[in-house]
Amino acid sequence: MESSKDISRLIEIMAALRTPVTGCPWDLEQNFASIKPYTIEEAYEVADAIERNDMDDLCEELGDLLLQVVFHARMAEEAGDFAFGDVVEAVTRKMIRRHPHVFARSDADTPGAVKIQWDEIKQEEKRERAERRAARGLTEDFRAGFLGSVHRSQPALTEALKLQERAAKVGFDWSEAEPILDKIEEEVRELREALQSGHPEKVADELGDLIFAMVNIGRHVNTNPENALRGTNTKFRRRFNHIETELEKSGETLEAATLERMEDLWQAAKAIERQLD
Repeated sequence: MESSKDISRLIEIMAALRTPVTGCPWDLEQNFASIKPYTIEEAYEVADAIERNDMDDLCEELGDLLLQVVFHARMAEEAGDFAFGDVVEAVTRKMIRRHPHVFARSDADTPGAVKIQWDEIKQEEKRERAERRAARGLTEDFRAGFLGSVHRSQPALTEALKLQERAAKVGFDWSEAEPILDKIEEEVRELREALQSGHPEKVADELGDLIFAMVNIGRHVNTNPENALRGTNTKFRRRFNHIETELEKSGETLEAATLERMEDLWQAAKAIERQLD
């Protein structure tokens, strides 16, 4: 099978990968839940390529993201729910419907008028989707209620921050930062207990509670947790790169270095940073 610019070839490749017996063992054992993290990761890699203004990488990463769409559609088709063509039809129908000023008759002739029209159409679509969900017996809908305006389709840290900000509008909030530190200590104790219990589900639950509390303290001291964590990630990269570089200078490797040796180099990197501050 050869590569092609035709989307049908990608669909054929995915079908072959998912064909029992002759397909790929890894692809065959995947499901929506197991693939979800890769879908999110690919979207972030697209964003990263854009931030770096790397068009070569952007082309490749968009292809990887498209593969995720094809993968999900293939699994849905196997389950008899929908196929890739249905995905394309749904989005083309949506775009035509939301742009009547282009594809039909409309008085929206300014960016502001188009935005108002777009929002009105989206609200109509939401009502229709809610009716379809109710018809299928799907009663739980996190888009309803006071927190419904906080979308779940965003990074978990950002969602946590937005949920807390939204709840704070009706007074469900800490009055100051200090009690949140006590809450964090409480969550740490509960995480320790969960670790001792040996139950992975309990550990995950308590870890989530701890992270949620950490987001809360960030909000109260006017520090965006996503930005704070990105800063720490950058710092970790820089210090670890120092470890790697110094080991190479000494003819050592990361794999062979002891933890004590790496810790010494880590502390040296911190000392260098303090001198530069």
